[in-house]
Amino acid sequence: MANRIGVVGGSLGGLTAACLLRDAGHDVTVFERSSRELEQRGAGIGFLRATYRYLVEHAGLDVSTISIETSHIRYLNRDGSIAHDSNHSYLFSSWNTVYRKLLDAYGSTGDLEDRYRLGHELVDFSSSGNGAAATFGNGSTWEGDLLIAADGIGSIVRERLQPQALRSYAGYVAWRGMVPESQLDPALAAQLCDAITYYVYANSHILVYPIPNNQGSVAEGDRLINFVWYRNYLQGGELTDLLTDRSGQRRDLSVPPGAMADHHDAEARATATARLPHQIAAVVEATDELFVQVIYDIDVDQMVFGRVAILGDAAFAARPHAAAGTAKAAEDGWALAAALGSHDIDQALAVWEPTQLALGRDLQERTRRIGLRSQVENTWTPGDPDFIFGLHKPGD
Repeated sequence: MANRIGVVGGSLGGLTAACLLRDAGHDVTVFERSSRELEQRGAGIGFLRATYRYLVEHAGLDVSTISIETSHIRYLNRDGSIAHDSNHSYLFSSWNTVYRKLLDAYGSTGDLEDRYRLGHELVDFSSSGNGAAATFGNGSTWEGDLLIAADGIGSIVRERLQPQALRSYAGYVAWRGMVPESQLDPALAAQLCDAITYYVYANSHILVYPIPNNQGSVAEGDRLINFVWYRNYLQGGELTDLLTDRSGQRRDLSVPPGAMADHHDAEARATATARLPHQIAAVVEATDELFVQVIYDIDVDQMVFGRVAILGDAAFAARPHAAAGTAKAAEDGWALAAALGSHDIDQALAVWEPTQLALGRDLQERTRRIGLRSQVENTWTPGDPDFIFGLHKPGD
């Protein structure tokens, strides 16, 4: 049975759900609060199967055209020598590449402007016995059979329906950046494009891997080298100072590229030179614009509220150590589409909720444990299989 479904949030999780539900015959409209199409959110991503599955199985793309495959997991010592090297295949892509391909797939049947509505910030919503309704800041309204909240870590829907599910600061942030491989020494670029490269040291670690460039090219010479560097900051004045950008604005979730205060930018580069292997320090030093994302935990005990459902980061914001955030959001969409294919809406939501709650809780627990071992206990041994990426478990 076709249903009228609204999706609040037009990022990767919302778009995956929208594509799947549209393909199943439902009348789907996505509401995105941004006034323009999204770009460059979070730079590189580990490309797990749940994330690329729609693009391969439904959109007919070859995964090699939208991602880069690495063949090694490599750990370095402080002096740049190799501490551990093992054969292991990973795929890496970028947020922007995946978003563009999903948006193209969603718009492939035409009328994208009407079905992917920009400038629609949710301000109110309700659920009744047989439907849901939403009101947006521009004055427009929507009514339908099911409202899906995929509005991310700052979800207004979660805050309203699960007020106890507050963001909990993990005690550290991720410094991030990207540099074109063409700007690095060719031998270094070749080494870093062949592996995910780690350096683990006291209360911190950094990982480096290749991703498509801003235009989505995966060709040799076009690729970007992406790094994620986890560093501890005390909650309170220290974190507040870090999140105060160069204009004096206090940020909440992240300080975007180009906005870092000069003294923090300089400190990070100096620390990279002083503390990191020279191969990795060279990447940090060559990055034009460093940026920071705060690591938060969010978990919920409910994902269905009548005819309103929350998925992805709107429900569970897991730490990124399993490279499974986008995969979890996509998997929520896959599971929901499957349930709606076999049941009416209320039965489908009853089937869907417990399985996705269990998946979210397991991922949350696993990534918290990784963060504890890395940033506090210092019990991460190079090559430890517990740190292999995966949605359901390490390696899966």
